[in-house]
Amino acid sequence: MVIHAFGAYFGLAASAVLYRSGLKKGHEHEGSVYHSDLFAMIGTLFLWMFWPSFNSAIAEHGADQEMAIINTYFSLAACVLTAYAFSSLVEHKGKFDMVHIQNATLAGGVAVGTCADMNIGPFGAMIIGFIAGIISTLGFKFLTPIFASKLRVQDTCGVHNLHGLPGIMGGIAGIVATALGAKPNYYPVYQGAALAATFAIAIVGGVITGFILKCPFWGPPPDENCYDDTVYWEVPLEEEEAEHHYQGEHGKIRVDA
Repeated sequence: MVIHAFGAYFGLAASAVLYRSGLKKGHEHEGSVYHSDLFAMIGTLFLWMFWPSFNSAIAEHGADQEMAIINTYFSLAACVLTAYAFSSLVEHKGKFDMVHIQNATLAGGVAVGTCADMNIGPFGAMIIGFIAGIISTLGFKFLTPIFASKLRVQDTCGVHNLHGLPGIMGGIAGIVATALGAKPNYYPVYQGAALAATFAIAIVGGVITGFILKCPFWGPPPDENCYDDTVYWEVPLEEEEAEHHYQGEHGKIRVDA
C-alpha cells in the first residue's frame, strides 16, 4: 500500500504542478514503437513471475510467507484473464492493446499486496485480482485521457492505473480482510489510517517536489523537445537515420541482402 499508492500519487501530484498546456493534445513522440513494446513485454513477464516473492518478502517465515505467495499467484492469474477480456472488449474490433497487456496484467499483484499474507483464501485473492484487472484496464482506456484533458495531469506512464487505483484497492481490501478477522491482531481502523496518511503525505510531498522542479534554473527543455532522450542522452540512431548518416559519410547507398 505504501509503496504503490505513495509512489503513484506523489508522481501524479508532481505532474500536476509541472503540467504543460502546450502538450494538452499530446506529442508526436509520446507513443511507443513496436520493438520498444516487445522489450517492455519481457519486463512484464519477469515482474509477473517474481511478484509473489515481492509480496511475500516482508511476511513472517513459514505459513504466512507461503500464503502470500499463493494468494499473489491466484490474484495475478485472475487479473490476467480479466485484463485480456476487457482489453478486447473496449478496443476497436476486439483487438488487444499492448499497454493493457504490459500493465493491467500486473494490477492483481499490486491490489493483493496489503492482504497477501492474510487468510483471504483463493477465492478472495481471485476476486481482488478480477476487480483489479477491470479497473486498471478501464483506467488506461478512459481515465488517462480525462486526466490529461480535464485534470491537468499528464500521466505518461499510466501509474494511476497500475499503482494508484490498485494500491487504494489494496488498502480497502486490507480493511475488509482485517474486519473479517483474516489476520489476528490487525485492526481495520489502522489499515484505514495508514491508507489516508499515505495518500496525504504523497500529495503534499509531490506538490512540493513539483514546485522545486519547476524552478527555471533547472533548464527544462521546451515542449517540442519533450519525450526526446537526445536532449540529455547519447542515443543510437534509428535505422533510417543511420542509413542517411552512412550515405552522407561515404557517398554511397547501402544495399541490404
